[in-house]
Amino acid sequence: MKSIICRVRFFVLLVVAALSLSSCRNGIVYSHFTPISSEKWSIDSVQNFEYSITDQNADYRILVYVRHTERYPYQNMWLFINDGVRRDTIEFYLADDRGQWLGNKHHGFIEMPVLIEDNYHYPDTGVYHMSIQHGMRDSLLRGVADVGLEIIKNGEK
Repeated sequence: MKSIICRVRFFVLLVVAALSLSSCRNGIVYSHFTPISSEKWSIDSVQNFEYSITDQNADYRILVYVRHTERYPYQNMWLFINDGVRRDTIEFYLADDRGQWLGNKHHGFIEMPVLIEDNYHYPDTGVYHMSIQHGMRDSLLRGVADVGLEIIKNGEK
């Protein structure tokens, strides 16, 4: 009897976890990752993203993702982000003071989400563009596998 109860609890836990994970995908307006050739991001290589906004009354969360390997040589990263209207320079940390990687680790990669905007309001519907370029001193930045952009409608996860 105890075995059946444990199995039922385990099954219920799996169902709840699956529903929770699938609900996290709701509200995503755009999600795309661009692979970096040979995991070496050239300072001249600009990652360009194009996406559509269909609800101008909503607020959006804008996240940039960097997937890297343990071969990435630094604790931090600088990015230049240009959306056609404004150009931002951001710095974020990929490792803590002890050298432990931050972010989500899976399949040999570390994925670091970086919140760019939490309640961004697009002025109109239509097609938008965003470009991302690294701003590090190395002209060839080792260990970066992918750069991604995700746009999520707020109020939904």
